[in-house]
Amino acid sequence: MKNKCIVACLLTLFLGCCHFAMYAQGIRGTVKDDKGEPLPYASIYIANLNNGASTNVNGEFEIKLAAGKHTVVVKYIGYAAVEKQVEVKTSWVDVDFVLREQGFSLKEVEVKSGNEDPAYTIMRKAIAKKKFHQLQYNSYKMRVYIKGTGELTKAPFFLKNKLKEEGVKLNEAYTTESVSEITFKQPNKVEENVISIRTKGDNKGSASPSSFIQQSFYNDKIAEIVSPLSRSAFAYYRFEYAGSFEEKDIVVNKIKVTPRSRGDQVFEGYIYIIEDYWAIHSLDLKTSIMGFPISAKQNYAEVAPRVWLPVTHQYKFSGKVMGFAGEFKYMASCSNYQVELNKDLIAETEIIDEKVEDVPKEVAALKPAAKKDAAETLATQDKLTRKQYRQMITEYEKEARKAQQEPEVISERSFAIDKLATKRDSAYWEEVRPVPLTVKELQGYNRDDSLALVEKARITGVDSANVIRKKRFKPTDLIGGASYNLSPKMRLYLDPTLAQTHYNTVEGVNVNVSGKLRYQYDSLRRTFEVAPMLRYGFSSKDFYAKSRFSHTVQDGLASRSMFLEGGKFVPQFNEDEPIHPYINTLSTLFFRRSYMKLYEKWYAKAGYAYKPTASLKLNGSLEWAQRNQLYNKADYSLLYGENRTFTPNLPENNELADTGFPQHEALIFQADVSYRPALRYRVYNGRKYPVLEQSPELLLMYRKGISGALGSDVDLDQVQLGVKHGFSFGVRGRLELEALGGTFLNNNSMYFMDYQHFDGNRTILSSLRPAGAFRLLDYYAYSTARSYFSGHTHYQFRRFLLTQLPEVRFAGLKENIFVNYLKTSTSPHYYELGYSLDNVFRVFRVEAAASFQDRSFKEFGFRVGVATFLKVSTN
Repeated sequence: MKNKCIVACLLTLFLGCCHFAMYAQGIRGTVKDDKGEPLPYASIYIANLNNGASTNVNGEFEIKLAAGKHTVVVKYIGYAAVEKQVEVKTSWVDVDFVLREQGFSLKEVEVKSGNEDPAYTIMRKAIAKKKFHQLQYNSYKMRVYIKGTGELTKAPFFLKNKLKEEGVKLNEAYTTESVSEITFKQPNKVEENVISIRTKGDNKGSASPSSFIQQSFYNDKIAEIVSPLSRSAFAYYRFEYAGSFEEKDIVVNKIKVTPRSRGDQVFEGYIYIIEDYWAIHSLDLKTSIMGFPISAKQNYAEVAPRVWLPVTHQYKFSGKVMGFAGEFKYMASCSNYQVELNKDLIAETEIIDEKVEDVPKEVAALKPAAKKDAAETLATQDKLTRKQYRQMITEYEKEARKAQQEPEVISERSFAIDKLATKRDSAYWEEVRPVPLTVKELQGYNRDDSLALVEKARITGVDSANVIRKKRFKPTDLIGGASYNLSPKMRLYLDPTLAQTHYNTVEGVNVNVSGKLRYQYDSLRRTFEVAPMLRYGFSSKDFYAKSRFSHTVQDGLASRSMFLEGGKFVPQFNEDEPIHPYINTLSTLFFRRSYMKLYEKWYAKAGYAYKPTASLKLNGSLEWAQRNQLYNKADYSLLYGENRTFTPNLPENNELADTGFPQHEALIFQADVSYRPALRYRVYNGRKYPVLEQSPELLLMYRKGISGALGSDVDLDQVQLGVKHGFSFGVRGRLELEALGGTFLNNNSMYFMDYQHFDGNRTILSSLRPAGAFRLLDYYAYSTARSYFSGHTHYQFRRFLLTQLPEVRFAGLKENIFVNYLKTSTSPHYYELGYSLDNVFRVFRVEAAASFQDRSFKEFGFRVGVATFLKVSTN
């Protein structure tokens, strides 16, 4: 799930801790070590209630409980658990806990296969039983109190004022609290009802904790990071037995987890496995995402007979990038577990590691078949090899999934907010909050309460408190840009004119003034937008203007939109505009190379887009244009004025000797279809959301130049087919493919702007599409009015050349190789081979590429682009 590791981390930055019922009495106190030092975020478990809680950063806790006797178990990873019986009457009971470092015994283990560490036998058995631990219940219900606090500690000086305008301040706490009831049902259905929530803004609680809490370490991956219990764990990790200890009637093994290749997408630390059950007892792991360190801690408890589930989660994220720095903490505590056991998986089965242990003959003779036989074997056989056990559990799960009504649905989530959830007052939160807020958190809530009024007014359209500030226009806004709240649902945006001032040889210095007026209604699902643009060229002394009117309706996964635009403007010959005006300005002024070639058109265009489902998109447009040739009117450059001359404002093409053209009219219709077969979905609140990265995208385009209608001089028919797809290979790499081919069935009357153009590049900056663009290809040399084919492949390695070094991987760097190919009916075979270092300074990609024509070397060059994880997607 591409790029989902990043989203999961950002969502969890602002969540945290536990839930407690409302009572006027309970227990409170501290948890410290035997040296008197507080143990922050220690796990506190009320065994008789299946309630979990945590201490705060100072080791303090306060848990409200009903009157009666309670069993309190306090745990802290690396320390021996302490259990106390506490009787609560009508007032608070003060109770302190002192934990001592856990002592570990290194028991003797008989090993029959050389000197293999006993940790491998423990982990093989735990991996064999991981499916059992996921299937041993039909459903469960729990309550979660969550709290998360983030703090931005540093930002670039030039962005501080902008951040302040958006309500983000340095060294201030941003906190979210909520209480939810979560219900899980097999195979992968989660229902969450938010009982109460307190957060910044509109208090809608869009960052639900359930998606993160359900990231079980029994899965093969957690946010695209390989779990130590993954089926492929031994390919990514080394394990070391670090001892064991007894806790009541169980034995817990401490296993050190070490990546075979340190860096992103693997864990390092310790995982604790319960002997014989082979279930997780607790874990203390760390990892990194793009070089940002993340720590994860979980404590499990026996919430039902032989069912161990997490009762506390702790996550910490911190890092620095591009002048920003911050730290975020997330904690979650789960309580009131109600578990419905799977009766097929009640029996206990001894797991035999056939690699190092003797297998009885009667066990070796067993062979799993269908679910019925597998279920019967699991219920009656007291001994199985780990391989047999894994096969039978897998077969059992497979047959159970066949009964699903919608097998294409891989997960189902529902999220609802109680009507009173956002209306809880401070007295309520004082009752349910186990630990007092810090001074920073209190200040943050005071700030966010005022911001919530603004957001509510924007969404509802009612500003009775007059909290929306209506910014007044200033002349400097035209230079630097601004936005204005004209009403709660209407907003005016002015684009910065300074950033839209460019230079080219046709117009000289040209200034663009643009903006948009947006009106949103019907709960923001319908949008009307007007976007005008004015342009003036000081050398050409020409004035241009155009405007676009659009209306969009969103209805779940379906959407439709229509637009109308027109005016007089100066587009590039390639309507995809591969040459950015900034880049052309620099190359023109400093290198006396003007790559951008323009023409003038008076035009009117209408279009309609319809997406009935997530797998199908239909687009159609009709454009009439009068097109005129333009000529160079500016000859100034800062450098190379005596050594170089500017090329004419006409592209050079191998197929068409003269790309000039007379004034003419063109009426062109275009239809596009995008389809994704075998698309799978996740369900959220009854609506399906597609998992796009698992399905290829098939493309079809038809373009028709309609001769004679409205004076049109263009007569063409073009058909094009394409496919885009990506494949992930564990965490070792990702392959992306893009292929495009087409032909002109009719090219009776065409002008150069009607040719098929390709995404070339002659500047130092690389495309935003790592797979899909050429690095060294001339912009127009290979443009064609005949048949063509282009192909692109891009493969990202986790470890290749420089990334063999752990220091490089810890910096978040990755390596890529790419191959691009192009062939037209009239051109030689053109291909590029390249290498890139990705995520340089977190956001850049540095590339080296070589190009070839047929078998002859043509060129070598360097390019700089945006890191692939930031690439712009058209989905």
